[in-house]
Amino acid sequence: MGSKAKKSGAEATEDLLETLGDFTSKENWDKFFTIRGTDDPFEWYAEWPYLRDPLLSHLPPNADGNAAPQLLIPGCGNSRLSEHLYDAGYTALTNIDFSKVVISDMLRRNIRLRPHMRWRVMDMTNMQLEDESFDAVIDKGGLDALMEPELGPKLGNQYLSEVKRVLKPGGKFLCLTLAESHVLGLLVSKFRLGWKMSVDSIPMKSSNKSSLQTFIVVVEKELSTSVHQITSLLQNSTLHCSSKQASGLHEALNNENQLREKYTSSSDILYSPEDLQGELTKLSPGRRFELTLGGQGCSVFTYHAVVLDAEEQADPFTYHCGVFIVPKTRAREWLFFSEEGQWMVVRSSKAARLIMVLLDTSHIKASMDEIQNDLSPLVKQLAPAENDNGAQIPFMMASEGIKERNVVHHVSSSLTGSIVVEDVIYENVDDEVSSIFPSRELVFRRLVFERAANLVQSEALLKDENSPTKLVSETGRKKTSSSSKSRKSGSQRQSSEARKQLAVYHGYAASSYHTGIISGFMLISSYMESVTSSGKMVKAVIIGLGAGLLPMFLHGCITFLEMEAVELDPTVVDIAKDYFGLVEDNRLKVHVADGIQFVREITSSAAGQIQENGTDSGYMESPSNGSSTSHASVGAGKVDIIIVDVDSSDPSSAMACPAPDFIDESFLETVKDKLSDQGLFIVNLVSRSQTIKDMVHLKMKKVFGHLFCLQLDEDVNEVHFALKSETCIEDSSFPEASIKLDKLFKFKHPEIGQNIINATKKIRRLK
Repeated sequence: MGSKAKKSGAEATEDLLETLGDFTSKENWDKFFTIRGTDDPFEWYAEWPYLRDPLLSHLPPNADGNAAPQLLIPGCGNSRLSEHLYDAGYTALTNIDFSKVVISDMLRRNIRLRPHMRWRVMDMTNMQLEDESFDAVIDKGGLDALMEPELGPKLGNQYLSEVKRVLKPGGKFLCLTLAESHVLGLLVSKFRLGWKMSVDSIPMKSSNKSSLQTFIVVVEKELSTSVHQITSLLQNSTLHCSSKQASGLHEALNNENQLREKYTSSSDILYSPEDLQGELTKLSPGRRFELTLGGQGCSVFTYHAVVLDAEEQADPFTYHCGVFIVPKTRAREWLFFSEEGQWMVVRSSKAARLIMVLLDTSHIKASMDEIQNDLSPLVKQLAPAENDNGAQIPFMMASEGIKERNVVHHVSSSLTGSIVVEDVIYENVDDEVSSIFPSRELVFRRLVFERAANLVQSEALLKDENSPTKLVSETGRKKTSSSSKSRKSGSQRQSSEARKQLAVYHGYAASSYHTGIISGFMLISSYMESVTSSGKMVKAVIIGLGAGLLPMFLHGCITFLEMEAVELDPTVVDIAKDYFGLVEDNRLKVHVADGIQFVREITSSAAGQIQENGTDSGYMESPSNGSSTSHASVGAGKVDIIIVDVDSSDPSSAMACPAPDFIDESFLETVKDKLSDQGLFIVNLVSRSQTIKDMVHLKMKKVFGHLFCLQLDEDVNEVHFALKSETCIEDSSFPEASIKLDKLFKFKHPEIGQNIINATKKIRRLK
């Protein structure tokens, strides 16, 4: 609260104005109380007759036979408030103030008349008092005095933390305040979880012409993390303040209550350590919180952290508390992104409490030493107090898993945003890949859409173009490393010489969800077998091209498959062709178009084919990439397979893939209509929310009678399959159908097909 407000609200005297330049200065207050003395009490905001009823109505009863309620008045000054409370029967009363002058004077004045009242010289922001020792803390202008706008919220924050600490469960904090925006903002945020709060106004003298109203904020401590709405007892007719003060208060309370409503209705809220201060001091086996750490001047960076208290175990824990840092490149892996995976990390860490910190793009330029130094003071406040022997909190880290990374291409698209193509060498690769392609170090090329929290969109193996069976090793990689600097600085193309040396190998599906998508073909393998036996082609539409790896892999291993790939962003098509070896032919066409509209235009006649003017109905051309805009292949009949693999353009969405429009009921009905009688619909679903997954299931169930799902190991992807036909393959026929599918594949390396067949064993029917 500013000095101007104190001058008018408390009718400060001339000596206050002369001696008090800083309301947080102990020396200034000592001087003030020396001048003023105890016979001339200084009262903030309101006199006892106006405070009596509001205060006493919130204090615990002082009935005979019960222990006297313990009351604390911080920043007591020479106010008569504590004397009035004592005389009202509340004798177990402790007064503290950091001014030795005023405490000495008040002790002398009250020692005979009020012998049980205690007076202590103490800083209210650092109280030497026991935890949970008071039934009520009564503040009369103390918080406002600490919250000088020029000084920021630091002292007020420290003070309220102390109030929370010393209050007993069920205890109350009664704060008399002018409720200025910066003060109220701190109050409501500090007492959000596990506290009940109400706000009321204090009656004023009718002759008091002050434009500032005094309010009483009452918060009650609970043993929970429940979030309650703030109860407003304000009546406009009783407010004597300016319309600006009243409207500002009402607006602040409404905004806070809206925020609290989100806390109660959502499981994805990121708390602050302050929200959970009382809860985090004790271990609670099986508990999990997500937090935002740092920021606002207390650290260089802000962090997203997950606090997990391990389940009880027979063997003692190695660590009382530990920190596990997950680098940005691994933050979306199943092991660290999913709750199930996180609990696996907790068990392997041997820590009673594990603080998992997920790094993001804001930390990319910081060294790990800088991150650890920045985090150290932040994680100390999250360590449980019990059994704490003062041992240092160990820092653990998930290996980034990448030995070498070179940016090959970086471009920005108006539709997709920032897109990166990078070549990486992993520290470890799957044994099956190493056995198929023996090499000292395999190199993978990755497509990354940075808008999707740097999710790796597609991934492919690289090989030496001059030797089809030899993949690029470290030796081959060094041949192109001379241009790595220009690539990192944003070069738009590799040199033609470098591009000729490397090529994507389309005979291996490096992305597990691609393997999962193809495994679903098992559900219609009998139909596919009959089509190829009759010399016809199976027709498929793939919505969402990415790097073009899925259609190129299918093109190589299923020779009777005719595909139309649809991509909205021509820049992505360019990248697929220039950096991932996408090639069109009579069995694979690429369209730059809206995927939903494309499916709607599929007809049983030639209506979707090229019109007389040479342009496709309803689709944009892309002269720059040479992609087809004709629907000739799919326009002549129904489609056997439709695959949706389109990420959401909204990074805040709980469903990263597909975009919401692709699971809209009207689109699903269109898909069903365009599929052949034995047709298969496949959706790649990426979501952490079980609610979202259930919603997608329900929407698909309304349209399709037979649904199946594949949960990929160590991944956030689920692949959903839907069959159009009324009759359906029985679960008992899955092994036979898998064998048929395996026979339809044409692989140079049979081991690659085995990955797909293994995935078919994990497909389950949805009820």
